[in-house]
Amino acid sequence: MADSQRKILVTSALPYANGSIHLGHLLEHIQTDIWTRFQRLRGHQCYSVCADDAHGTPVMLKAQELGISPEDMVEQTRQEHHQDLCDFHVNYDNYYITHSPENRELSELIYQRLDDAGYISKRVISQLYDPQKEMFLPDRFVKGTCPSCGAEDQNGDSCDVCSATYSPTEVINPRSVVSGATPVLKDSEHYFFDLPQFEDMLKGWLRSGAIQEEMANKLQEWFAEGLQQWDISRDAPYFGFEIPGAPGKFFYVWVDAPVGYMASFKHYCDQHNIDFNEYWNADSDAELYHFIGKDITYFHCLFWPAMLEGAGFRKPTGVNVHGFVTVNGAKMSKSKGTFIKGRTYLDHLNPEYLRYYFASKLSDGVMDIDLNFDDFISKVNSDLVGKVVNIASRCAGFINKKFDATLSENVAEPQLVAEFQQASTGIAEAFEKRQYNRAIREIMRLADKANQYIDAQAPWVTIKDESKQQFTHEVCSLGINLFRILMVYLKPVLPELAEKSEAFLNDTLNWDSSQHLLTNHKISKFKALLQRVDSDKVNAMIEASKENLQATNNDAPPVDSELSKDPISETISFDDFAKIDLRIAKIAKAEHVEGADKLLKLQLDLGGETKQVFAGIKSAYDPASLEGKLTVMVANLAPRKMRFGLSEGMVLAAGPGGKDLWIMEPHEGAQPGMRVK
Repeated sequence: MADSQRKILVTSALPYANGSIHLGHLLEHIQTDIWTRFQRLRGHQCYSVCADDAHGTPVMLKAQELGISPEDMVEQTRQEHHQDLCDFHVNYDNYYITHSPENRELSELIYQRLDDAGYISKRVISQLYDPQKEMFLPDRFVKGTCPSCGAEDQNGDSCDVCSATYSPTEVINPRSVVSGATPVLKDSEHYFFDLPQFEDMLKGWLRSGAIQEEMANKLQEWFAEGLQQWDISRDAPYFGFEIPGAPGKFFYVWVDAPVGYMASFKHYCDQHNIDFNEYWNADSDAELYHFIGKDITYFHCLFWPAMLEGAGFRKPTGVNVHGFVTVNGAKMSKSKGTFIKGRTYLDHLNPEYLRYYFASKLSDGVMDIDLNFDDFISKVNSDLVGKVVNIASRCAGFINKKFDATLSENVAEPQLVAEFQQASTGIAEAFEKRQYNRAIREIMRLADKANQYIDAQAPWVTIKDESKQQFTHEVCSLGINLFRILMVYLKPVLPELAEKSEAFLNDTLNWDSSQHLLTNHKISKFKALLQRVDSDKVNAMIEASKENLQATNNDAPPVDSELSKDPISETISFDDFAKIDLRIAKIAKAEHVEGADKLLKLQLDLGGETKQVFAGIKSAYDPASLEGKLTVMVANLAPRKMRFGLSEGMVLAAGPGGKDLWIMEPHEGAQPGMRVK
């Protein structure tokens, strides 16, 4: 039975309003929707809201490119996003936009409270400025030569070749991506939020269970480096909200974006006579949960709770962080057709296939989720069609034709029924903890049991024996009831299949429905509930997603999704590969790196020459176990300047990650410095 009613507000990260919803976005929205539907099914008061993130330079430039106003562009995009999400059965109470009167009002209120409390300061900074477009350039709108390795055409804040990070003012031969002009340094007064004043509060909140432990550990790096004041202003021209009392100065998009959660909920509250303050006041006993991707953790777990604390609002109960989506084991790729938009998927496949597949993979951790299409086809066809729906289809025909479409009065196999019903507690716990993969495993274990029971009783045989009609009736009735219990458990994941099943069962399912059976109950005629996945349709979806690389290889501003850049879409020649110098190296010394979660510091002996390498293998190796071993390294990799020191090469390792990660160890007879051919 459900516990006492809870008051819960749930949000998903806001899709940016200048690109389409893709499978990477859908992982999060589906994860959020399953959890929200589960809470509602349990009888809790659970609201969920989201919005399009409308502000910032990329949106402004994209609108200029299209020849329309930013307001018109973001509203068109919001409608497209909302329709896509609805068609994946993602059911938000309110899907709004950050360019709203409610968001302006709340952003100004939070800013004013922070300013009144002494958390806002001003100072002059120097930035790169495009003299042709007459605008300051965000990091991503500057390109030039990497100051670390000399690679050309690199981004203004990081290098794709050596992975160095740097300030745009350090870039050699910088150019504006917007106009191609050479930027100049220009001074401007900016507004800063005093994040360091919240260090103690943040350390306590991060260890309160509000975020996964692995992410709390990762965020400790910010404290090790020392929290810095946060620049919350941007100069005109900028699409956003102007800072009160500061003409030509606008809130940085990451200031008003999370306030968009509050604004979307306030818009809904105003329309439905709900007390907004009951959920957002500092003393609120309601629960607030954010579902986000790991790339925006620091905004949601440092800046956002500090802003809320400083402005007198409540902090999140929990921030649930997930990993990214890979497809067939690799980053989503436009050239391979695996960078798939939500609408392209919907043109070819049932959205519930994806909902189920993601649920079968999702845990409460932050590991990336791989969408392997062979596994996708096999899992959906085997689990949903071959196991769950199969139970109903095997039994319904006999009930409809032979027993007046009425389930039996008596219940066969009470012990089997009890096992299905008792599983409710463990499955509910798994959903609550976002361990959807554990819930799915248990549901499918039960589905196997139901099919084994039907196989053993063979109603298709006993139906032919007049003396066994009552037995057949009870077996098939039990099969329908076991199917019904499974659909209760699957309803948060598969709302459309559940709705069709409810119509077939003449019943409405909530979580407690699993604890009683339908006896002497009329059912409807059985219709096919779900079709098998057609591999041809999967292939057609991939083909439809492929793009002409030549057409997309231009100097347009990088205003699409952060996943749009595909590092493996281009091949290299054998001559390029031959330049890689693989050498045997002896690990002379290995040690932990203070403040790093994944890195070990290695001193590698190449037979007279020593190189220092930082390797991300801490999860798999104790440093002491490595010393004296031989391994293989890339010896001619350009040095990479890291926060912990200079890394002068790369150790070769393989494995899925975590403890399952193995450095390459050459056979006996190899000597340090030998080249690997």
